[in-house]
Parts: sequence; structure tokens; C-alpha cells
Amino acid sequence: MKLNKILIIEDEKPNADRLKRLLLKLRPHVEILSVEDSIVSAVHWLENNVVPDMIMMDVRLADGLSFEIFNKIEIKSPVVFTTAYDEYAVQAFKYNSIDYLLKPIEEEELEATLKRYETFMESVPFIGSAIEGLLNYIQPKDYRKRFLIVHRDGYKTVLAEDILYFYTELGISKAMLNTGVVENIPQTLEELEKQLDPRYFFRANRQFIIHIDAVKQIYNHFNGKLKLELRKQPEMEVIVSREKASIFKSWMDY
Repeated sequence: MKLNKILIIEDEKPNADRLKRLLLKLRPHVEILSVEDSIVSAVHWLENNVVPDMIMMDVRLADGLSFEIFNKIEIKSPVVFTTAYDEYAVQAFKYNSIDYLLKPIEEEELEATLKRYETFMESVPFIGSAIEGLLNYIQPKDYRKRFLIVHRDGYKTVLAEDILYFYTELGISKAMLNTGVVENIPQTLEELEKQLDPRYFFRANRQFIIHIDAVKQIYNHFNGKLKLELRKQPEMEVIVSREKASIFKSWMDY
């Protein structure tokens, strides 16, 4: 199936203009049907226009997360999510997503996405709920599997799967192992957030990145926030913001 018609949902004009420019450079025949900048306008457009071959959709829009669009209207097109926030990757693949691009989008990455669409659409008819097939089809990112850390007069390795959560204390990154042992980690939480598999690790807040198995209990907190009780250190209070609360619950329920 040839890619002909694309809808862009993006609330930042410079990003929308860059995406249009790259798309038309890589696929000059493509028609950009529209650029919508909000959930409300996107839903209105989709209700009153032809079904696009593809939707390029920013995750965070001025009036909320674009995932809300799927609750308001049936999306029949494959979707490529674009965002500066890696934490939404697992949530994105619950919808009609064939790819997930981090901003700033590079030409080579966009070309790979377009080829992925074309190859996939030639071999398998697109089914909106076929998330399992899409996940198997899309080449997985090679996430960090182990850490080399200082140990006595040498080094030792710690497997990422053996870490319940990472946290900062006095500016030092630490890892709580499932054995209850705490190890210092040389990477910052910002670096770890990019290196860890988002299916298993979630950036709860500025201080914590948690493994899905680390969560012992979830409590509703004030103003729509969540409070987490973690294994091994139940006295630690981990707060998930209202903005991240729905994403976190979807991540836990994946």
C-alpha cells in the first residue's frame, strides 16, 4: 500500500513545519491533509474528513495527552507518535502505533519509519488492535542489560533485571537490588531513563526510576496524584504527578 495522505497532529508550529518539510523531502508525492494542534481540533477533523493513510501524532498537546483522542473517536489509520518524552513508549503501543519517534526527529529515523509503514502495509493488512503483531514486527531498541560497578578493589556486574529501582540521594544515583543491597551507579537518572527498557522501568519523578516489580502498593493521593509504596524500602514516599498518573496506571496494567 502506497503512502499518499498524512495527517499531522502537533501543537508546536516549528516542529510541525520541520516534520512537513522532512516528509515532503522524503516522499514528494505525499499530501499533507492538515496540521491540527489540539485534541479538540483533531477529533473534529477526523470526524469530518477522509481517513488518512497515516497520522503523525505528538503525544503532548496544549489541551492534554493525544491518547485522549482514541477515547473520543475510532482511529482507523496507523499512527506514528512523536514526542520528547520516552516515558510514553509503552502507552503508545497500546494504540494504532507502528512507531514512536523522539524529538528532534532526524531524517534517517523518519525514512526508516516510512519504509516500515510501506513494508508492513504490503505484507499485512492493518488492524487497529493488532498490537502484538506490531510489537513483533518493529525492531526493538537495544536497551541496557547490565551495569559494571566498582566493587572492593575491582568491579562487578549487576543485571538490570535484578534492580528494583534507581533513586538519587545527595546527588548520587543508587540502585536498590532485589536482594535488598544498595549499589552506587555512575549514570544520572536522565541517562538511565534513555538506556532502560520502558516496558519495565518508569520515571516516576525526578528522584525515582522504578521497575514494574518494585511497586508493592498504589494509593490515591491529593490533586489526582498517586503515592507508591516500594518493596525493600516501604518508608520511602514516591509520588507520581497527576499528569503522569494515568500513564503510570496504564503502564502497570500493560
